[in-house]
Amino acid sequence: MPKLAAFPKAFMQALCKDGSMRVSEWIELAAKLEIDGLEWYAGFLEMRDKNNWPQFRKQVEDHGMKIPMMCCSPDFTHPERAFRDNEINKQKYWIDMTVSLGGSYCRVLSGQRRPALSIDEGIKLAADCIYACLPYAAERNITLILENHYKDDFWAYPEFAQKMDVFCKLVNSIHHPFFGVNYDPSNAYLAGEDPIELLKCVSSQVVTMHASDRYLKEGTIEDLRKEEGGAAGYAKRLSHGEIGKGLNDYDAIFSELKRVGFNSWISIEDGVEGMEQLERSVSFLKEKIARYWPK
Repeated sequence: MPKLAAFPKAFMQALCKDGSMRVSEWIELAAKLEIDGLEWYAGFLEMRDKNNWPQFRKQVEDHGMKIPMMCCSPDFTHPERAFRDNEINKQKYWIDMTVSLGGSYCRVLSGQRRPALSIDEGIKLAADCIYACLPYAAERNITLILENHYKDDFWAYPEFAQKMDVFCKLVNSIHHPFFGVNYDPSNAYLAGEDPIELLKCVSSQVVTMHASDRYLKEGTIEDLRKEEGGAAGYAKRLSHGEIGKGLNDYDAIFSELKRVGFNSWISIEDGVEGMEQLERSVSFLKEKIARYWPK
């Protein structure tokens, strides 16, 4: 049966920017959700001090939870080799961070979709960098997970592999036992694409999942798909919502994941309207998981 984790979507500013929330406060809040784990973020302000790492792990484990997944954002499509080498070193540092916290999965991305970058060149740059990290990850029993991502908060351009055809091409160019996909159905909408179609392309390689939901603030799905660029326009038309009340078809998603034998971590990216919303999303997902993976 898949396990549930949570990500502090509502508290990123407080945990990563102004420090108005302590990581220990988030752990205590999340412990009341009756979930199995917490997805971590490499950019929490308090993660700058390595002495905090074992303390956070202990606090989480004292509540009967684990830290299975690390969220980080390497940029592997920069044209300069020195820049990419530095990103590889950063990824290795995040792998070490994941190990210290007791995790098993560490995210990778492709990088930014820079205007001068061709598809073939970008795929080669990203794949080469991911391959450069894989031996280091494998030695530490960490699986690198490539997410169909939208755009890191600090990037000028959207994700290079945001579109399904590019993402699938990149995924299929990397073959390694410690590499897999972190599937996020909502991000497919941000690309103006069908999340079920994407899932069916990569379902056999999905090793973790982000559970979230989106709803249209204006217009229709067809309006969304007509827009070009896959960046600002989509973000304005779509908003995060409570899981089970948005556009995602979780019956279709879980049916496909069950079909391919998925039995790993599902991390909730929700709760932007507070902990009560997050609690309702937990309840919705627990019910769905029990239905598709009965004990």
